[in-house]
Amino acid sequence: MANTEIIPVIDLGPYLSGAPGAINRTAEELHFALTEIGFYFIANHGVPSEQIDAVFRQAARFHALPLQKKLEVKIDKHNVGHLPMRGDTLRTSTVEAVTKPNINEAFFVARDLPSDHPDVLADRRFRSANRWPTDLPGFREAIVAYCGTMEQLVRKLVRLYARALRLPLEYFDQPFREPQYKLRMTHYPYQPGLTDDEFGIAPHTDTSFLTLLAPTTFQVCRSARKAANGSMRRPFPEPLS
Repeated sequence: MANTEIIPVIDLGPYLSGAPGAINRTAEELHFALTEIGFYFIANHGVPSEQIDAVFRQAARFHALPLQKKLEVKIDKHNVGHLPMRGDTLRTSTVEAVTKPNINEAFFVARDLPSDHPDVLADRRFRSANRWPTDLPGFREAIVAYCGTMEQLVRKLVRLYARALRLPLEYFDQPFREPQYKLRMTHYPYQPGLTDDEFGIAPHTDTSFLTLLAPTTFQVCRSARKAANGSMRRPFPEPLS
């Protein structure tokens, strides 16, 4: 726990299974990770690897569509839909003066609110219905199911955050009763010859309560697997945001 040279791996298994004393131990690991390092991996999080792989496949299906088809669901004021290549410039970094747009495209999905939801009818900002592509059978169902699984995981994680902050365990339960979130499915095409001030996605600070990032197989660092002592299923690195 005292090593600040590596990204910690937090095993959620004992906490999620209700093992005695696990919530306090896990919360202390979380406290260390977020006060001393800022990132961590989670292992044994309960999200089936098959579901994660399925979402990566669905993202690839969407990004393989012709550009004109993707622009039919172009991102709107609620930040849902397709963000085209070089469609935004991030200027929240304290370590880099970013001046050029990001070299990626993305598809954003929020909580899947029905069209008759009061917030949708009132056109409340960031509480809109999603913009779904046509001619991709099974796409919406797979994405919504994954978002539901991730929401249940986050509901459990925020209790660890509360305990790590020395707050009552239920402190964040009400604020997260119907939380808003975004799933970002990003495509970073190969770009030879980038200049020093060009990025796939520039250094930035997330504006959400927390971010969960599901890495591809090639992004999982070998040291993290070793630190998990063979118990890791599919890890998520967790940035402080």
